[in-house]
Amino acid sequence: MDGIWADFAALLPTVAVGLLFWFIMRAIMRSDKTERKTLAKYEDEERAKRGL
Repeated sequence: MDGIWADFAALLPTVAVGLLFWFIMRAIMRSDKTERKTLAKYEDEERAKRGL
């Protein structure tokens, strides 16, 4: 039984860093998508004001 917990303890830091990386990349991708959507909306409004 001690062997299982030792294996789990050895893998835990790697899994934790992997999850942290995944959450950070997901946040970056979502913020980029939101920024693009907001910028497109702003550009559409500006084009409408200028009659383009």
